[in-house]
Amino acid sequence: MGSAPGSLLPAQTPRQAFWKMVQSEAKLARRQPVGPALGLGMPVVLLVIFGSLPAFHKHYAKLGGLTFFNVYLPILLALVLAALALWSLPTPLASYREQGILRRLSTTPAPPPWVLGAQLALNAWQAVIALAVLMAVGIAAFGVEAPKSIIGLILMLLVSMAALFALGLLIAAIAPTGQAAGAIGSAIFFPMMFFAGLWVPRNEMPAALRGVSDFTPLGASVQGLQSSLFNGFPSVQPLLVLLAYAIVVAVLALRFFRWE
Repeated sequence: MGSAPGSLLPAQTPRQAFWKMVQSEAKLARRQPVGPALGLGMPVVLLVIFGSLPAFHKHYAKLGGLTFFNVYLPILLALVLAALALWSLPTPLASYREQGILRRLSTTPAPPPWVLGAQLALNAWQAVIALAVLMAVGIAAFGVEAPKSIIGLILMLLVSMAALFALGLLIAAIAPTGQAAGAIGSAIFFPMMFFAGLWVPRNEMPAALRGVSDFTPLGASVQGLQSSLFNGFPSVQPLLVLLAYAIVVAVLALRFFRWE
């Protein structure tokens, strides 16, 4: 990362230079693919395990007529975004500040904010691939039906990504080191996954817990994704919750982000 911006040629257009930085970030990410591995590997493994259990394909009244496999698919989609947002995105950015790379960018032709854009573009691309793989495996291998509302599903994934990636940028803004960023991400990830329904499906949560879940980023995401996949266009509430998180947290991230 440290050498890539300095190699940008003055003759390159800003767009070419920016995408060269994205390519450089991608090469570095392959050296330590913790976030991508968790963002793709873990959800696919869980999907295959759940899909292989006959009990997960039975319809239950307590789940609103859905199967456990239906319930867990949107949870795993949200898990993809959470893993990338809370580990893959903030850790390198905090490490770059710790190592002085962000400060040194000011002496190169590349504007320092480009590194934020490059990381966002890289992780967004990884998210698209991981989500597509997860849906393809679910449909091809385990008979998941096409989403009831494709537009609703795409919209929910976009606002979920916006809210969670904003949270990742906030972690990068306040973490003093890359190691601290990973620890903060982990401390946030597991409680959020609880409210997403990973351990106790949202349909089986007590009303009070489900009410809290509705106003957490992953709880709102799973609520809207499940509706898009199996019922139809999601209600306004999860969309508004996620948009509020995206706007408020992004403002905080920009307010507290330090370049050195």
